[in-house]
Amino acid sequence: MGQLDKKNVFALAVERYSDTVYRAAMHNCSRAADAEDVVQDVYEKLLRYPGNFESEEHLKAWLLRVTINRCHDLTRASYQKDTELDETIPAPAQADGSVLDAVRALPDNYRDAIYLHYYEGYTFQEIGEILHISPSAVSMRLHRGRKKLQAILKEDGYETAVSKNL
Repeated sequence: MGQLDKKNVFALAVERYSDTVYRAAMHNCSRAADAEDVVQDVYEKLLRYPGNFESEEHLKAWLLRVTINRCHDLTRASYQKDTELDETIPAPAQADGSVLDAVRALPDNYRDAIYLHYYEGYTFQEIGEILHISPSAVSMRLHRGRKKLQAILKEDGYETAVSKNL
């Protein structure tokens, strides 16, 4: 399969991968409004992207990489802001104790590897290409991430098959 037609890339990305990009953004952001902003930023970057995509899988991987990077940028920016609390803004929804909340509590490097592998179905090789690390580093992040996830779930009282199978 040749490169994707530059004129149709944006329409293809919106049609096929909007849900995937939004899920990845929600997974990495603490608020839905932030995730929506990230999705807009990702598609704006796609409109300005000067390169070509070799395949749909290349496009999807690019979208996920940009989404994850943008979420990390947003997280860093929120820690650097020195602003006062605005009491009129509602607090983010509280965690409901789900396994997904436990995954979100993991450090970025483990959370991204676990999300891409278990939620998006990528292989170690593909995750390595998306995160710009080796497949063995992906394997190590998944191993360590599962251990941390197991500890979090055990701490939260999840002595279920889910935590034992990690």
